[in-house]
Formats: sequence, C-alpha cells, structure tokens
Amino acid sequence: MTNHFFVDHLERMPVVAILRGMTPDATVAVATSCWDAGIDLVEVPSQGAAGLRALEAAATAAAARGALVGAGTVYTVPDAARARDAGAAFLVAPGLDDDTAAFAAEHRLPYLPGVATPTEVQRALTMGLSTLKLFPAGPLGPGWLAALRGPFPEVGLVAVGGVSPADAGDYLAAGAVGVGIGSAITEPGAVARLAALRERTAART
Repeated sequence: MTNHFFVDHLERMPVVAILRGMTPDATVAVATSCWDAGIDLVEVPSQGAAGLRALEAAATAAAARGALVGAGTVYTVPDAARARDAGAAFLVAPGLDDDTAAFAAEHRLPYLPGVATPTEVQRALTMGLSTLKLFPAGPLGPGWLAALRGPFPEVGLVAVGGVSPADAGDYLAAGAVGVGIGSAITEPGAVARLAALRERTAART
C-alpha cells in the first residue's frame, strides 16, 4: 500500500503542494484551495511548535472532507511520531534515514525521503522504497533527473526544491512522476498552470 501511495495520487495530479511557514488559518485556507483544485497531496512542514499547530489544523480540515495532508521536513523518528500524532497521513523528508523509514513502515505511513545521487537511490531501493524525492531538484535540474532514471527505471522521482509552475513541466518531461511546489503555489495563476500539468499527465497515460 505505502509503496504505491504517492504514484497512485500523482497519476491523478502530479503535484505536491508544500505549505511552509503559514499560520494554522492560512494553512487551512491554502490547503482547501489546493484540494478544490484537485491537488491530493498537501504537505505541511512540521518543524517546531508552530509547524505542528499548522499541521494539526490542516489534518483536522482534511479529515472533515476526506482529504489528505502529510508532514514535511521529517528528519528523525521523534519527528515522525509527532507528525503521526498530529494527524499526518504521510511523511516527507529532505534525506534518507534508516530508522525513520523503519518507523514509517511499522506504522504504515507512506514515506517520501530525499535523494540526490545514484548511491542514495540504490540504498533506498534496498530498503523497499521505490518512490523518492529528488532534492534539491532546482540546482540539479531536469537533466540530472533524467540521468538518474537511466539505471533506475523502476524508481518514481518527485522533483522538489526550487521547482516552480513555470518549469514544472520540464521535470515531468524528463520523467518525474510529480513535482513539489512551495511558496509559488499561492502566486496568481499558479493553480491554473498546475491544472494544465494534470491534463498533460492524463494525456501521457
């Protein structure tokens, strides 16, 4: 179940909305606009007390409408436990941590760890993780993503970090299964551009 979670959702809309540094009310408002636009996967970075409060508010709103919200910037097992207790439906991390991966598997929480190199991708595969976050995707670029997919065609890569609605299509064309969009999600016209990505994905499948 957890291994296919991200790909199953990203096939419908290849976007993870990352809502960082907002108040609980603002987080719920932006999350609601994302869900209304068909973005299934909303991530709230859960660092610190403020991040956890925003996550809890979004998780409550998600539960009321049958939607999903996950926790981002999950470094450690205690981070993961706090995120689970706050209502996170999935976990996202900037890097790959063995203990956190084991915790996620034990508690059946889909886990999207960050990788940047072939060695990290191979290590993730040995842990049974086949959908991974390419981070930081912006400095690495679509060409790096395409090159990683060469020896690892079975891996689904989500491009995150410095990706905007303007260049998200370049990562999808390079073979990404999805992109993570952060602060740009609230820019004028961003949702419309992301809806076009959904149409492109539907045509590709």
